[in-house]
Amino acid sequence: MSEALAAVETAGTDLSVPAVSGARQFWRRLRAQRAALVAAAVVALLVLVALAAPLLTALEGQDPTTYHPTLIDSARGGVPIGSFGGVGADHWLGVEPQTGRDMFARLVYGARVSLGVSLGATLVQVALGVAMGVAAGLGNRWVDLVLSRVTDIFISMPLMIMALALLAIVPGSFPRPVLVALIIALVSGWATTAKMVRAQTLTLKNLDYVAASRLSGWSTWRTAVRELLPGLAAPVITYAALLIPSNISVEAALSFLGVGVKPPTPSWGQMLTSADVWYQAAPQYLLLPALALFVTVVAMTVFGDGVRVALDPRAASRLRIGTGRKRETRADTAVPSGEQRKEDRP
Repeated sequence: MSEALAAVETAGTDLSVPAVSGARQFWRRLRAQRAALVAAAVVALLVLVALAAPLLTALEGQDPTTYHPTLIDSARGGVPIGSFGGVGADHWLGVEPQTGRDMFARLVYGARVSLGVSLGATLVQVALGVAMGVAAGLGNRWVDLVLSRVTDIFISMPLMIMALALLAIVPGSFPRPVLVALIIALVSGWATTAKMVRAQTLTLKNLDYVAASRLSGWSTWRTAVRELLPGLAAPVITYAALLIPSNISVEAALSFLGVGVKPPTPSWGQMLTSADVWYQAAPQYLLLPALALFVTVVAMTVFGDGVRVALDPRAASRLRIGTGRKRETRADTAVPSGEQRKEDRP
């Protein structure tokens, strides 16, 4: 039904120009943004490093948990022996102060935890937020009222207090990265996603093709799946792309404050917690995880903004208008100076 209406709306366009599919339009607009492409390459490299962490550490010949007490100077308080924190052929980025654990191994394994927690939390946030937002937007007045108040309660919940409460009641045998991802998803993000989806659903359900599907006897579930979800794809994907760097920062903050991932599991935020007293004696111990977090968050943010621009139909409309104006300008300059335009004639 929605495809038919889209065909009717585009019937008045120039048929000499072949229609470009939505996917091709998206990739064309994304390729036009060099910053977004560079950010996408950085994100792909980070994901590849995280997935290949066991292989990379095997090539180096180290692991993230083995102590090397012979590589630290106990007389100086545990500072690594050698220049740049003990950088060498056996330890590509040096070793940790006090413990002597390999920094490269802990960084690449920390990427697995930080990226995995943020991606897992984002998936839960999007799934729960879309379900609640669509249910509130398509439901009756009481359903909308109850679900909206529930989302308001979760938005007002303080993340740190809820994290401490959940960590106190959850058994210690429960995997801590999974628990951190659930805390981030259930407390800090899904409610705002639901608010955004509800607003979009209220706008879309007043359109003709959605109203026609409901009047034709379609169930609410079928209307949501067939008519609403395609229209919600662009804003949801855009919001999810911007949620990932936010979740990375939240995971790092929780681990930095001691309520996130616990040692010996490496995490960039947990590494920053241990490095806060070594910024003078061993600055690389603080700079390396901080730089990894900075690059990841910036790359994810730039890529998310590029996805937003590529999926934004208003951006595409501005491009068409700009092209049309350029064509008009070229047409005007092509008119010979001796000829008078029709609009200038009496």
